[in-house]
Amino acid sequence: MKALIFERKAQMSVELAALLPILFVMVFMAYSLMRYVELCAQFDQVALDAIVSQGVSPPGEQTMEHAQREVKTCIENAMGNADAYEVEVRAETVGRFGGSGNMSVIPCLTRFTCTLRVKPWPSHFSIAGINFSPPGVLIHERRLVVDRYRPGVVV
Repeated sequence: MKALIFERKAQMSVELAALLPILFVMVFMAYSLMRYVELCAQFDQVALDAIVSQGVSPPGEQTMEHAQREVKTCIENAMGNADAYEVEVRAETVGRFGGSGNMSVIPCLTRFTCTLRVKPWPSHFSIAGINFSPPGVLIHERRLVVDRYRPGVVV
């Protein structure tokens, strides 16, 4: 009877040793997911504010490249901790509707696409022979169409 009790205790230790690496992997996955969700929520708010404040009538020269740089700088300054993510901002002119030649009903609509790229942490590790390698990059995009020459016009 006594030998049977010791065998059961040893079996529980073996089960725990086999389960522990899987639990570590699940904890790291949950941490990376929560970090990604937090950054996406923050990015959604900051990106729209940056586009409306800097993308519409940016200070200095009035080119699309300058507006992109201003929006990107504003997003990076507002979010902080630049090691955890990468930000990319693209701006493109939305097709002109109606009118002919230089006359147009909607003269200068610009679509800003802000992209957040998050690298999961840790990027690769191995515990007790179990390899964990999350996807290379998680991507989140936010888009907004504005008129660059009329502040406050958001489409």
